[in-house]
Amino acid sequence: MDQALYGKGGFYRRGERPAAHFRTSVHASQRYAAAFAALLAEVDAALGHPARLDLVDMGAGCGRLLADILAAAPPHLAARLAPVAVEVAPRPPGVPEPIEWRTEPPAAITGLVIANEWLDNVPLDVVELTPDGPRTVLVDPAAGSERPGGRPDPADRAWLAEWWPLREPGDRAEVGRRRDEMWAGILGRLRRGLAIAVDYGHDRTARPPHGTLTGYRDGHGVPPVPDGSCDITAHVALDSCAAAGTRAGATATLRTTQRAALRALGLSGARPPIELAHRDPRAYVRELCAAGEDAELIDPAGLGGFGWLVQAVDVPLPRDLAALRPE
Repeated sequence: MDQALYGKGGFYRRGERPAAHFRTSVHASQRYAAAFAALLAEVDAALGHPARLDLVDMGAGCGRLLADILAAAPPHLAARLAPVAVEVAPRPPGVPEPIEWRTEPPAAITGLVIANEWLDNVPLDVVELTPDGPRTVLVDPAAGSERPGGRPDPADRAWLAEWWPLREPGDRAEVGRRRDEMWAGILGRLRRGLAIAVDYGHDRTARPPHGTLTGYRDGHGVPPVPDGSCDITAHVALDSCAAAGTRAGATATLRTTQRAALRALGLSGARPPIELAHRDPRAYVRELCAAGEDAELIDPAGLGGFGWLVQAVDVPLPRDLAALRPE
């Protein structure tokens, strides 16, 4: 998976962009970025309006999310922003000049970190319970054929016992230990501020018995053959990532859904009153378009089903989100 995504000639290393292969919240509507701009303003206030405010996008793709947040932020805030796109692919043309492009996050961050559909592409191993015990699944990178390999190493077995215990022969688990480490690395760099991971996820109480590993190419789901021709992704054990973030220094945590989070931030999907069409037709059309975009972003069967992991370091959780109960 590592080689197929990030090795020489790998899917992301050669500059493939997610929007060409699957629908993302970033490309569904600029209102998604506007919601993050509102959160950024709250973080800025909690930090006391510092002279420099970091804004880091992990797995930035084409840089669209950062560009849209910059456009949505008020001038007094945008002037103090230090936006950083973290991405293994080369900087594409058209990225606004203020955005720094790099392959590693800054060593010290004060502000907001966004990991939008990043953790699901952090490579992992798959383990299957066989009659002879758990075995790491080996895969032919050309044909995609599989066979059982050796026993998982002790660290992976410990992770499985705590977060994804296998119960019946044929059950599979996707070992999220490396994802925990990557997320903890982000929290370890966050001196003060907020980190938000947005991804499809699951909990220990309801892990999918056969896993979620899949591939995407040109808008279609395909077998996850690790030959570099497709995106390979697996849902995220956000509960284990949250625990890793707490160990790394998070002082407050919220887990919820994108639907709940964006609704709390004012994206309701409600149609404007029909009276507005008679009073101000152009305003009615604008609000109707916004309602349609909101509805897609908060659809519980679609983008609204993403999980949000929100962790703070030495600042309070944003007011609108802090009122939510985890879903």
